[in-house]
Amino acid sequence: MFVMYGIKNCDTIKKARQHLDALQKPYQFHDYRVDGLSEALLDEMLQVLDWQQLLNTRGTTFRALPDADKTDLTQQKARALMLAQPAMIKRPVLRTATGWLLGYQQDTYQQL
Repeated sequence: MFVMYGIKNCDTIKKARQHLDALQKPYQFHDYRVDGLSEALLDEMLQVLDWQQLLNTRGTTFRALPDADKTDLTQQKARALMLAQPAMIKRPVLRTATGWLLGYQQDTYQQL
């Protein structure tokens, strides 16, 4: 079974969930706002996914940060930002039996 991580009202999450439903792929949904984000889970993601791709610098949450928080980013600084505000994590993050997928690409999901 897959596990999808994200925020329920995100449009991209809605598309990804609809796609998995259409493919009749069972999955569990982990909503950061309801279920939280543990340090262990984020660290597990960071072991596999590039922190520069995991941190969504295009989102409104990141853009609303003070400039001092956005400059000279390191993995450690990005980790702290994502723990404090999980909405800064690119969505969706999908854990499959064989690995992790970041973001929603229709072609990739079609091959699941």
